[in-house]
Amino acid sequence: MSSSYTGLIVALLYLLLPLSNAQNVTSTYSQSNVPTGTPLPGNYAGPLRPQVHFSPPQGFMNDPNGMFRDSEGTYHLYYQYNPTANVAGNQHWGHATSEDLYTWTNQEIAIFPGGPTEGIFSGSAVIDVNNTSGFFPNQTNGVVAIYTLNTPQKQVQDIAYSYDNGFTFIKYENNPVIDSNTTQFRDPKVFWYSGTERWIMIVAYPVDFEIGVFSSSNLIDWTAESNFSHHGLLGLQYECPNLVEMPVNGTDETMWLLWISINPGAPLGGSITEYFPGTFNGTHFVAIDSRTTLSDFAKDNYAGQFFDNIPGSQNQISIAWASNWQYTNVVPTDRENFRSVMSVPRTNYLTNLDRVGLSLISYPHNISSIIDSELAYNSSLGNNTIFIDYSTVESSALYFEANITGLADSTSLTGTLNFTFSSSATGESVSGGTFINTGDIWLDRSKTLGFQNPFFTDKFSATGLYDGNGAWRISGVIDRSIIEVFLNGGELSGTSVFFPTQPLDQMTLGARGINGNASVSVGVWALRAAWLGQADVNGTVVGNTTSTSNETLDAARLF
Repeated sequence: MSSSYTGLIVALLYLLLPLSNAQNVTSTYSQSNVPTGTPLPGNYAGPLRPQVHFSPPQGFMNDPNGMFRDSEGTYHLYYQYNPTANVAGNQHWGHATSEDLYTWTNQEIAIFPGGPTEGIFSGSAVIDVNNTSGFFPNQTNGVVAIYTLNTPQKQVQDIAYSYDNGFTFIKYENNPVIDSNTTQFRDPKVFWYSGTERWIMIVAYPVDFEIGVFSSSNLIDWTAESNFSHHGLLGLQYECPNLVEMPVNGTDETMWLLWISINPGAPLGGSITEYFPGTFNGTHFVAIDSRTTLSDFAKDNYAGQFFDNIPGSQNQISIAWASNWQYTNVVPTDRENFRSVMSVPRTNYLTNLDRVGLSLISYPHNISSIIDSELAYNSSLGNNTIFIDYSTVESSALYFEANITGLADSTSLTGTLNFTFSSSATGESVSGGTFINTGDIWLDRSKTLGFQNPFFTDKFSATGLYDGNGAWRISGVIDRSIIEVFLNGGELSGTSVFFPTQPLDQMTLGARGINGNASVSVGVWALRAAWLGQADVNGTVVGNTTSTSNETLDAARLF
């Protein structure tokens, strides 16, 4: 059965159903072993399963897709999803929702391939408030998803629309909305540009190292406007572009940021993301200079996307895929019936850094909202160390900060801040820190023994610059099998997965060699077990089981 025919039948079902039941119709599907109309259950009790990071209930996940904040403030996260195996392939759009970006509800699969050779690849979603598409004559919250349909012959850009705020979708019967004759044309990111009152799509021509800019008045008919070509690190492919407006700290101005992921060919191997601040006029993006800046200094932050429907004058919120294509299909979380997690949500804005210029600041979004308890705090640590046994923390997830204040000129920039998370059972550890005099930040996952792979690079570092404001800071989130560290509130960030044979349950955090005129404060907080808080006694989370009518599903299956 063709996807267009099925979409027409489902559309007719919508017309026949009362409005209150419209949300219960599912989109097309092609495999009997992939459930429709109900979320997959997942067990979240495994020792490698993070508790404040998003991970799929089961199966394999990669790129975040279609992220938007709806009119009621709910965040929608879609993602590349293989529900039938723990390796990449068989791509669907999985779906989850959250009110706080940490406590997620797994929803039913949102978009299905229409046949065994199709894949629903990466894309975006927007709220068509003014019904520019014509799909939503009686509502202001209709959602349109724009995604790449992948087949062995070519990649094209398709759309699907949702009457129920993005829970189920109907594929547009006249897809594709942008055709092609190549297998290398993907990952559309769409947003509304008020300056021209048009929808803007940026999309990757991966092997040509070009980002295409298209515009449309209705999300259906698209006009090619320009290309952004051969900038930055090329790797071997451009992928997953984003173009987003965000504020510049300390000013009333905003600036545009073009976000390009490259894979393979990152400096450390595999995948990474780079960004370019610049200007956008509705047809052309122009970078402010020729700098190339990476979004992360470690190896597990890729294909990030920014939530749509957040005004450009506000700090933007992003989530990235916390893995690397060099080893993602073989990491040991398959023993717990899933692979891959997302980064924590990040708040983002631009600021001018000394000697570097306009740069992205990215740090955990509203992390205080999931703090469960304070494990340690010392406002005058000096050149000492604190030790924490967190073996009784249900989540095994912590947030920590170490702050130096009272620094003066360059002669006061001495010493280090260091942390180590270790296993009392095996001695395995993850460690990191920062050298104040050089500005270096480092991260080491080499002493965890649950995964060996020639591409699993074990040490990472980057260099920040002291700006003379008297302070230096390191912070981070650790969550069972992932750590994210931040220098100076997000001037630099590093994301790294790790796989111990036994859980890490002890921490040391301390300072050495700090100038005597400076002060050192440290704090460590236990984070709430957001997933286990929804689980039954066996650790199983069943997701949202109330949104689908079996009667409507049975009617849809007749076709």
